[in-house]
Amino acid sequence: MVIPDALFHPKSLAVIGASRKPEKVGYGVFANLIHAGFPGDIYGVNPGGGEVLGRAVYSSIEEIPGAVELGVFVVPPAAILDGMPRLAEKGMRAAIVISAGFKETGGDGAGLERALCETARRVKVRVLGPNCLGLINTHARLNASFAAGTPPSGAISFFSQSGALCTAILDWAIGENVGFSKFISLGNKADISESDVMEYLSNDPETRVLLGYVESIDDGIRFLKVSREVTAKKPVILVKAGATAAGARAASSHTGSLAGSDRAYAAAFRQGGILRAETVEDLFDLALGFAMQPMPGGDRLLILTNAGGPGILAADTAERLGIPLAEVSQGLRARISGKVPPTASLGNPVDIIGDAQAGRYRDVLSVLRDDPAIDAVLVLLTPQAMTEPEGTARAVVQALSGSGKSAFASFLGEASVREARKVLSAGGIPSYPVPERAVRSLHAMLRYRRIRAVTPAESTDPAGIRKADARKAIDRALAAGKKNLGEEESRSVLEAYGFRFPRHALAQTSQEAVEAFTEMRRPVAMKIVSPDILHKTDVGGVRLNLSDPDSVAQAFVEITSAARRMVPSAWVAGVSVQEMVSGGRELILGMSRDPQFGPLLMFGLGGIYVEVLKDVSFRVAPVSRREAVEMIREIRAYPLLSSFRGSTPSDEGGIVDSLLRISRLSLDFPEIQELDLNPVMVMPKGRGVRAIDCRMTIAEAKR
Repeated sequence: MVIPDALFHPKSLAVIGASRKPEKVGYGVFANLIHAGFPGDIYGVNPGGGEVLGRAVYSSIEEIPGAVELGVFVVPPAAILDGMPRLAEKGMRAAIVISAGFKETGGDGAGLERALCETARRVKVRVLGPNCLGLINTHARLNASFAAGTPPSGAISFFSQSGALCTAILDWAIGENVGFSKFISLGNKADISESDVMEYLSNDPETRVLLGYVESIDDGIRFLKVSREVTAKKPVILVKAGATAAGARAASSHTGSLAGSDRAYAAAFRQGGILRAETVEDLFDLALGFAMQPMPGGDRLLILTNAGGPGILAADTAERLGIPLAEVSQGLRARISGKVPPTASLGNPVDIIGDAQAGRYRDVLSVLRDDPAIDAVLVLLTPQAMTEPEGTARAVVQALSGSGKSAFASFLGEASVREARKVLSAGGIPSYPVPERAVRSLHAMLRYRRIRAVTPAESTDPAGIRKADARKAIDRALAAGKKNLGEEESRSVLEAYGFRFPRHALAQTSQEAVEAFTEMRRPVAMKIVSPDILHKTDVGGVRLNLSDPDSVAQAFVEITSAARRMVPSAWVAGVSVQEMVSGGRELILGMSRDPQFGPLLMFGLGGIYVEVLKDVSFRVAPVSRREAVEMIREIRAYPLLSSFRGSTPSDEGGIVDSLLRISRLSLDFPEIQELDLNPVMVMPKGRGVRAIDCRMTIAEAKR
């Protein structure tokens, strides 16, 4: 059920728990509604009756004389459960439950929250909260919260799982006179989630950019779907708390140990087109750029400054972020030179030197605004004896407003530029205390422009899959009570999904190992076979390039003896004798099932160094062919797979195909919890991929 308009644009509302005592939350909510100038009917309900701020308060819900579209509850949980059906009979279709005492208290509170959800579903009411700050819609003059004040109207909407962060951002917005459209405190998210809010705001004409603070996402699959739909229309910028918290479970694979919860969020944000802010400061900075300026038509930046140092800092930041500086053509130089002293620097940054007053800024900007080779302009000012900060700010606004270029400003300092910053903000030019923050905001806008330009990803199912064979192998292992599947058992599942392995044989004696070697007629590798041993090399469980019967027999004895000595509790099935595969590069491909987002795929260079270098990339399944290519090219070591110093490139198409097969396998079999193929040998272009070793963890799938 979608969020009804009654939540954001009610014609009438009731505050259940309105209070006459200023120190009570019920008073604060009622007062905010009145002071914000809400134009509809406001009804207060309190058993004591009377009036609050000159408005009548009714002693019961039944006494309310008119219809009610929105209910705001500031009473104990039991009273909410009792009052919600009664208010629904008066037409309520949305409710804001500010009261605490639900699942955040544990035990009985969790039961009360379940009862709240059941009641709301039964009477067809959508609920924001409980345990939340409330909601503000400046365009509807609705402040149904107990926050201290209402921000000016604007185009930014913000939702948050933290009420405290809501109040901090509100205070910042009011103090900086930054316009906001909506503030939504999600609280416990018993019913309305961040996905619901994003979906609603994507169609809200009063919202230009969405900001959010999230601590957890309950339905990751839906969140990813909604994100893709919303970011195709509007930018979404999120701060995710808990970025350094690793997964609590003990992972039994390389992928599981490297994944962690934040890897899944980062992958989902990227695939969903969401811009991630690392700090609340970044969130503010990016919001200003998106809300105030048009999207840049290209990525060429020109920096205009009255001092060399800040201009260099801005240029350095642009280069680090991959933003090209616009070329100052001879024609543009000629047009600028007549407006500046001979000592000015006409490169990029354009330095019009320290004695530049407002007129010089205005003259140069009037030339720059019409140059088609410039897509964005950053205006820097450092206060000096002859500087005119306010006049310069007005010149910037007059010259760049309506130019079609993305414009940013950084007037450095504090006391002498404070009023100038207000002029810039009022004129729609985002102003930043330091130039680096302005450049990072432009970079975010350029990233979003690229996101919008990408066509929607199409899923691709690889050919040659034998799902029934994989099902039999997994069911057989589950029936035997197995959780960790070693190479022998995992291989049958992966072969059914089109993975190619070298010729191999399981040897349980040294004689069987020699017979396998003789049949293969080529050098072999030998590996311990045990689901209880993850790192085979650590226990002396691997031998390579064995080329005669005696060395094969000796290796069998050494491998099995070392494994039993190093890991006496391990069950050893034998030794795998495999033909050697050479001429390729080692990779790792894997999957770990994330509790929120489902299958999380991993790619990187493989072998023994993967957990040391951690040069890996992640995506949430399903992945498209394009997303698989992005995974491959994202790692730092990608040049080693391409034509590095004239070497033959690796078969990138084969890697893409392998990632698509893992994606399909992970979606087809929710029983697979973790999967590693390490190493996988990618051969030169046109020769494909060979899986060398594998393992997986399985469990009964949750229905």
